Amino acid sequence: MATTTAAGRRAQDKSAYNAFFAMCPSRQLLDRLSDKWVVLILCALGGDGPDGSGDPVSMRYSELSRLIAGVSPKMLTQTLRALERDGLVTRTITPTVPVTVDYALTSLGSSLHRTTRQLRAWAQEHMDAVRANRDRYDANA
Repeated sequence: MATTTAAGRRAQDKSAYNAFFAMCPSRQLLDRLSDKWVVLILCALGGDGPDGSGDPVSMRYSELSRLIAGVSPKMLTQTLRALERDGLVTRTITPTVPVTVDYALTSLGSSLHRTTRQLRAWAQEHMDAVRANRDRYDANA
């Protein structure tokens, strides 16, 4: 019987990821990434805020809270923890009074940021067309 090395098993597992399968871990990841707060947090930390610098930034919790209108403290905390768990965001604690906590994108988060930036830009650019389609659909319903 042939044995498989750990690297071989990882390669096999990776090739088996298919989000169309109900139990695939990548489906859970897609579920997380499709959350509006995730997209907005990644865009904010990627430097896509109102100043539009486009350079990744480190932000405090309060800065993120002010920038992302409508997010509750509970949702912001939960989302940041989930992103940290997935390795997309780092959390740095500075022992000051009061304690300072900064969030920043990891290299993995930065690679995803490019996609979320495009998604956000697409939504902003095509919102008028989507609204017109919704109005037309609702008028015929």
